[in-house]
Amino acid sequence: MEEDKSTNTIEPQKGAQQNPIHWPKQAWTHFELVRQKSPLIQCITNFVSMDFMANTLLSAGASPAMIHSVEEIPEFTPKALGVCINAGTLTPDWLPGMKLAAQVANQSKKPWVLDPVAAGGSSFRLKACLELLALKPSVVRGNGSEILALFKGCVDSNSKAVDSVHGSSDAVEAAKSLAQQSGSVVAISGAVDYITDGDRVVCVHNGVPMLQKITASGCSVTALIVAFVAVDPSHTVEATASALAIFGVASEIGMDMARGPASLRTLLIDSLYGLDEATALGRVRINRL
Repeated sequence: MEEDKSTNTIEPQKGAQQNPIHWPKQAWTHFELVRQKSPLIQCITNFVSMDFMANTLLSAGASPAMIHSVEEIPEFTPKALGVCINAGTLTPDWLPGMKLAAQVANQSKKPWVLDPVAAGGSSFRLKACLELLALKPSVVRGNGSEILALFKGCVDSNSKAVDSVHGSSDAVEAAKSLAQQSGSVVAISGAVDYITDGDRVVCVHNGVPMLQKITASGCSVTALIVAFVAVDPSHTVEATASALAIFGVASEIGMDMARGPASLRTLLIDSLYGLDEATALGRVRINRL
């Protein structure tokens, strides 16, 4: 794909007076902040993703905490700089803890991010995700099918659970409407990642197709989004785009050496840990739609 001439700049937020921001530099600045601040990120997530998610956060310089017990949340969640709530292996026992963590994060003025895994897969799952959405996450990150399910508010008869049957571009208008209705920034993962606050739409062109063959890669980038937003909560769109781009760059570097999904998983973590400024500035590809 030919890179758009606007790829290396970002326009200021609506009403802002600052000069345009250089996108690759912005992504690197966010990454440096994560490394410097090592934000504590609470993850209430599914059993499949815990290991990959924790290692992604650690390799980026953040500090993961996989705490989901209702008994611990009132005391622990205020200590975290951000909260990740992932609906992957959702059960009725876990839902109260998710809701409580979201409420405590809001009370503590800490960002939290919702990953509505397979939101259109069942009535129980959709209802739970919509209830969590009503608690106003800072960001909602899902694939095309998940975002469309939240927007339409109905179960998808063609759902393939965590696998999207829609391209990310198919859900852009739904994401804009969902962002306007919910007040959350909405990010759609896919061949191109789209991030919107209901007004602006930003596109990230980093990543590799083989990520689809690694379980919990989407869950892990959601956790990384939490870390990036936690260190710059006043620029949620920019921080979300930066996280998606940096994760995508790490996957591209890993893919240069990988022999398949298993080696890519390991090499992605190594590449994220070892990413330097020159490489990030040369490879981050973001533009405004």
